[in-house]
Amino acid sequence: MRINDLDPESRPRERFMSCGPGALSPAELLALILRTGTRQENIIDICNELISRFTLEGLTEATVGELQKTKGIGKAKAMQIAALFELNKRLSYSRNQNKRVQAARDVFDYMAGRIPDEKKEHLFVLHLNTKNQIIRHEQVSVGTLNASLIHPREVFKSAIRESAHAIILVHNHPSGDVEPSNADRQVTSLLKEASGLLQIDLLDHIIIGTTEWFSFREHSLLS
Repeated sequence: MRINDLDPESRPRERFMSCGPGALSPAELLALILRTGTRQENIIDICNELISRFTLEGLTEATVGELQKTKGIGKAKAMQIAALFELNKRLSYSRNQNKRVQAARDVFDYMAGRIPDEKKEHLFVLHLNTKNQIIRHEQVSVGTLNASLIHPREVFKSAIRESAHAIILVHNHPSGDVEPSNADRQVTSLLKEASGLLQIDLLDHIIIGTTEWFSFREHSLLS
């Protein structure tokens, strides 16, 4: 069925104008952007297929080539989708600029979309000023954390250069289980000792999963 064959009150554009964007489904919102389907399928059905295949969250990371594997999505439409989610990422980054950290949840929100490959562990250092605002973040390592491989020099080098007042360690667990491992605890202990010597406070070490996080400070494991 073509979009024009739908009742006017069921068409995305008309529903947007009468009810606002909040009334539309993700597929309908995406259909408004992509606009046209094929002779065989209308754009809403194509968008439903996309979301079913990738999930809405998965679409944010899908490549142009992967998107084109869905029938009805050519290079131009695939580029539109990729551009849409890239703009959304940049908006999120802009809103988080100089974000003030008051709790571990603030760090979890800040890191959303900043991990390049969530199938691997990444260790980041957030640099904070005296107002606990994030002034910069830096990736330190990729791979399973190991105290013998994480040298304090690499963690604190950029913090010294940026004249950071304090730092927060952040790393992800691809499994989604945010419980700290023995290696996580050893790395935290090592870097806490180094922070005292350098007089750059280690405020927290936060492990993030898909929907959860673990804060060493909030669990009284970092005084």
